Parts: sequence; C-alpha cells; structure tokens
Amino acid sequence: MSLDPVRRPYTAILIVPTGVGAAIGGYAGDALPVARGLSQVVDRLITHPNVLNGAQLYWPLSNALYTEGYGLDQFAAGEWGLRPVRQNRIGLVLDQAIEPDLRLRHLQVADAAKATLGLSLTDYVMTDQPLGVTLKTADSGTTWGTIQHPDSLLRAVEKLKHDAKAEAIAVVARFPDDVGSLALQEYRHGQGVDCLAGAEAIISHLVVRTFRLPCAHAPALSPLPIDPDLSPRSAAEELGYTFLPCVLVGLSQAPQLIDRHSRLQSTDIWAEQVDVLVVPETACGGSAVLSLSQTPTQIITVRENTTQLHVTADQLGIARLSVHSYLEAIGAIAALRSGLNPQSLTAQIDPIRLYDQSSGESIGSNRLH
Repeated sequence: MSLDPVRRPYTAILIVPTGVGAAIGGYAGDALPVARGLSQVVDRLITHPNVLNGAQLYWPLSNALYTEGYGLDQFAAGEWGLRPVRQNRIGLVLDQAIEPDLRLRHLQVADAAKATLGLSLTDYVMTDQPLGVTLKTADSGTTWGTIQHPDSLLRAVEKLKHDAKAEAIAVVARFPDDVGSLALQEYRHGQGVDCLAGAEAIISHLVVRTFRLPCAHAPALSPLPIDPDLSPRSAAEELGYTFLPCVLVGLSQAPQLIDRHSRLQSTDIWAEQVDVLVVPETACGGSAVLSLSQTPTQIITVRENTTQLHVTADQLGIARLSVHSYLEAIGAIAALRSGLNPQSLTAQIDPIRLYDQSSGESIGSNRLH
C-alpha cells in the first residue's frame, strides 16, 4: 500500500564516491558532518560507509541507513530494497596475513564493542589463505586494487553466514604499508587521493554481491610515525592501531538487503521512495546516479566538492539542481521538503515565458506587446 506522498517519510541519499579524491569525503570520515547536517532536514538518510566511517570516530545517526556501495547501487536500480533493523549479529573476518600483535589489537576492539557499546558479534573467522591485497592508481588519479585470493574471503564469509548466523560482515584485510610514498604523505597532509579506498570497495562489493549481506571493511596497517603537520581531515585514522570501531558501529544497524521476492514489510524502503540524491558535481557517472536520473528523484550536485573525475550531469543529459556547497544543499532540501521552489529564496527570479507549441521551446516573455 503506497503512502500519501506528502505524508510519507522524506528520504535522501548522500553519495561521495570512494577513491576519487573528493575534497569533502575523500579523507577520514570528513563527510560525516555533512551527513549529520542532512539528517536534520530529512526523515531518512541513506548513505554509505565512506561517508560515515571515521576510523575510531563515528556518530550514530538514528535516521541514517548505513548501506554498502554495491548494495546502494542495487537499491537505486530498484533490484533490492532496504529493511531497517534494531541490531545485526556481526561476523568478523580477519585476513591470515595480519601479524599476531596487530590481530590481537583488532580482537580487542571487537571485545570492547561488545562490552562498551553492547554490540552483538559472532566468533570470528580467519581466512585460510592470505588475501594478498594490492593497491593501484588509475591514470585519472582514482585508486583501485585487487585481492589475490577472493575465494578465501568468500569461504570465510560463508562460514560466518551459515554456521554462525551472521547478519552483517566486517572484514579486516592486511593492506600494504607504504610509509615513504608521496601519495601517503599528500593524503596525510589533506591532499591527493586515499590510496586504500578503491581496494576496500572491491572487498566489500564482492561480499555484498555474493551474499547480499551488509558489509564494510577496515584495513589493517602498521601505525605511522607521528607527523606534526597532519591534516585534521586525515587525523581520525591516526588515533590508534585499528580503523574497526566505526565499521562495527555502522554494521550494527545496517539495513538488511532484500529483493522483490521477499515477504515485504511496511517498513521496507524502495528506490521509488527516494525524494532527493546529493552527489559531487563532477561525479555523476555512478550507477546509482544514472538509475535515479530515470525517476522523479531530485538530483542535487555540489560544485565545491571537487573530485578527480570529470563526469557532470550536463555531459550525461541529467536534470539537476546545482548548488555551491553542502550548506546550500541542506537549505535546498529544506525548501523542497516544504514545497518551495529553491529559486524563490534567491534574488534571481526568472519571469515565466511563452511556450511555443510548434518548436517545443520557450521563445519569450508572456507580456503583451
């Protein structure tokens, strides 16, 4: 049964693509303030781990739906729905390549999450082979990566899903240490691209695509030497030995991913219920944007959030509302939700024009001559 469109929950999606050098959201949870602001002007905010994860820092949002990128793409395409939950049982996968001391640090985080935050975790599983993560950078400057033994990862997740009854999956893979690299130095100083993000997305996409379970990844790395010139945008990743806390918190209430054949519930959310999508102006080529551009969803692009990509809505013929900043986007959403044309809140009010029925174009003002 459909709800009155005026009275149903107002729903927004916030996307900041991973590994593309986004000026806001390309670092250690630096898009989280944007999510917090947007969450105050909507009933439901759907976003992905790249936005909400800040290593040991996080901020639970009661109306946010923590949805992995592949799952979000499937949702936007109308293939999957989102089912809100009170709490998931989280299964933890640790890469066999993680050294014993570093493994212990991550297990202590899991124990602390149970004791301090009241989260529900299954026993953990180690992969039967080292995953063998490699990091790559494309000519465009975006990052990606590979894993040498994806089958080992999938076997570990299968055991957690079927034997331990896990409802969400946290993966910790050993990533290469590259302490002296220029890319890492630039990232620590608030420039360049997160060299880990693309490979992290490969891992979580594989799990979600195969098992249709919520999943997020935290890289295992050796602690870096102290840098007095560290950027505030990168600082969250330098507060300890692990990035796992925010992943466990996010997955604890990540929505379950359902298909059209599931026994539907009144709280299930589908793409046709999305009112607005917010995305960087130069990152409009993603699957979710393309899917939602074919629906009544209002797309808002943010010019200030520059990326290494150069794919705009204009190039793709996508109708959108372009704003300068996320602060302006929040105001635009408040106006849209109120039934206002956002342009009416500016000094630039265009007069209505005469529509030429033969040419299909506006040809002038409607004023009498």
